[in-house]
Amino acid sequence: MADLTDKSRALIDAPNYAFLATVDEDGAPQVYPVWIDRDDDTILVNTGTGRVKDRNMRRDPRVALSIATEGNAYDKVDIRGHVVDIVEGEEADRHIDKLAKKYTGEDRYPNRREGEDRVIFRIEADRIHG
Repeated sequence: MADLTDKSRALIDAPNYAFLATVDEDGAPQVYPVWIDRDDDTILVNTGTGRVKDRNMRRDPRVALSIATEGNAYDKVDIRGHVVDIVEGEEADRHIDKLAKKYTGEDRYPNRREGEDRVIFRIEADRIHG
């Protein structure tokens, strides 16, 4: 595991979008813009269960993230890592609301689908560039 750098922590702590790459069933990369958070040096990504990124990370824990400063795509870090834990239930529900506050200023996640279950993927960095 690689410890996050000061720059990567600062980019994650600010409301910057990350681009998450996962490996699809056929081996092709899939890339998604995501909201992110961290717990010390563990990166947290929250999504709805059953979505492609959810299925991909459950099947293959290898991921890559690119996080840039809003307004300057060249001020960024790239992280290769792997999923180390999956958290579901009330903790994941509270976490998406925390992310909504960070990214939108709203107390609750505004795009929740009826009956949607949430999941947190806890990711450890293996390599950091930038």
